[in-house]
Amino acid sequence: MNASAGRAISDYQIQFLYRPGKHLSLGQFETLAGELRECAATCFEEVPAYQCLVETREALSDKVLAVAWRRDGHIGGLCSAVLLPVEGVGEVFHLGLTCVRPEDRSAGLTHILTSKVAVEYLLRRRPLSKVWLTNAACVLSSLGNVALYFDEVYPGPEFAEQPGETHLRIARAISEDHREKMFVHTDARFDEDAFVFRRANAGNCFQKKAEDTRFHHRRADLNDYYSNLMGWSDGDVVLQVGSFSLLTGARYFGSRLLSSLRSRGAKVRVSARPHKGTQAA
Repeated sequence: MNASAGRAISDYQIQFLYRPGKHLSLGQFETLAGELRECAATCFEEVPAYQCLVETREALSDKVLAVAWRRDGHIGGLCSAVLLPVEGVGEVFHLGLTCVRPEDRSAGLTHILTSKVAVEYLLRRRPLSKVWLTNAACVLSSLGNVALYFDEVYPGPEFAEQPGETHLRIARAISEDHREKMFVHTDARFDEDAFVFRRANAGNCFQKKAEDTRFHHRRADLNDYYSNLMGWSDGDVVLQVGSFSLLTGARYFGSRLLSSLRSRGAKVRVSARPHKGTQAA
């Protein structure tokens, strides 16, 4: 019998961390950095030097994270977003990395952690306006979920055929200034017509195969739409640009939004491990 059978969200403590590299004590930082990499090691053959998995304070100083702590004091899953400065737009929220241990995948942590990190960031930074977001991926389930659960997503089957001015401004800024934050090769070509980085993942741990259905979305039309934008064997990556607001949260993250509103300002003790004093939001 699978050891994770019957595991529920009540088995975890969900913590929100805002720019943790700026304020955690040395002990808290070292424990968090080690636990993040330990969780990621169950998802990659070799943990990449990428995003929140780089063990420096600087690497965790522009990140917003939601982590699911298990009762044994280890991280069962994580969702880490990067805050990117874009001239003329402000702070852009990049949905960077989600990892869930194989034995913890029965609890629906991917959706819970993504909604937690997005809603908490929105309530902290832009409660009365909208946040621009990006996602760079070749994973069809990720691309499909962003298209479904966020607003103004380009490219996307339910948005305009052409990107808006802000979509273009953000995409160009990412191509010029923020490739490293997305693990995109410096020599990858940005196809502005398709919003695709050509050969961005060629040969690295993020490249996927078209026939690997583990990474497909449940909706075939979304799989077809995004597959047609990419050259799988070339390691292409789709760049999505969209937005979200409290209205988005009410539509798609309703229960998580209500929970966050009720608990604003509450302190969260994460685990028995050395994170004492760390706060949520």
